[in-house]
Amino acid sequence: MSLPPVYGHTDLRARLSAAVGAGRLPQALLFDGPRGVGKQRLALWLAQAIVCEDRGSDGPCGACRHCRLVLNLNHPDVHWLIPIEITKKGADADKQVDLAQQALEEELESRRKQPLYQPPTGLASHGIASVRLLARQLYLTPALARHKVFIIGDAERLVPQRANPEAANAMLKALEEPPASTTFLLTTSQPDALLPTILSRVVRVRVARLNDSVVTEFVQQQLQQASQRNVSQLVANAEGCIGRVLAAITGSSESDDRAVDAFLAASRGPAADRYAAALGQPPFQARGGFTRVLDGLLERLRSEARSGKDTRAVVDAISRVLDARDLAQGNVNPQLVAAVLTDELWSRP
Repeated sequence: MSLPPVYGHTDLRARLSAAVGAGRLPQALLFDGPRGVGKQRLALWLAQAIVCEDRGSDGPCGACRHCRLVLNLNHPDVHWLIPIEITKKGADADKQVDLAQQALEEELESRRKQPLYQPPTGLASHGIASVRLLARQLYLTPALARHKVFIIGDAERLVPQRANPEAANAMLKALEEPPASTTFLLTTSQPDALLPTILSRVVRVRVARLNDSVVTEFVQQQLQQASQRNVSQLVANAEGCIGRVLAAITGSSESDDRAVDAFLAASRGPAADRYAAALGQPPFQARGGFTRVLDGLLERLRSEARSGKDTRAVVDAISRVLDARDLAQGNVNPQLVAAVLTDELWSRP
């Protein structure tokens, strides 16, 4: 299956298309916007415009060989780096890069079959092996087009462990001196989670929420399972983000929100509630679910910080959740991590 069309962002696409046509597109862009608003699909559209053979004033033609290859996620010069989880261990760095390439190709094949994809698992990240894979491809001559494009989706996952930032630093080196025929397109819903040095080397592009009419059009055209009766409810709950519609269809968003609510409530409650919440976390083998809860906590806390709610306490809580996420990425039992976190998340008298 090919990618669905881009919905909305008309004005932004017009500006980007004009920049490509005039040769004024920066070499490194950061698409910054709410989760599920369509940043990676927009980045793929821009990559298509860059390599298109018959680009018009309103963007890629959609019919040439380059456009068809991008739409089928098969263009050799458009590289989409997705957060991955490498379950196997390599004996050396080269083997780890090979494993990253294999995991990435498996994820891309899954998205070819089902282009309306769900967010990556809680343990998926852009590790050092993925960035080394990018570096391996970076200085190769374009295979088909005259230009290469690297899309780094969910770029905040370049820093899965604050004590081990090699992946982000390696990415920084690639951004500092990219080849002339290369464009980087990063996407994130958490720009404050990126290294300041990375932020200083990209041009930030704000991707705004979509109008309800655009979300409605997407639901009616792409989601046959959505009955006419619940379209309005899906659109209202989406808050301008198509990705939220997809999460609501699968139930994953509602489940994660409930888990975050329960964790926050327990962390503010008595000791019995806190330890019950810790024991209720998934076992070690399913720690990706716990990491999703931590990601949800971070998003919730950062939203509170931006709104000015008891900022010092919220910032301290964010730091503790980041520490817990570091531990969750390693070989630490999620229940033990949760027990410590619920006990220390808020200062107690």
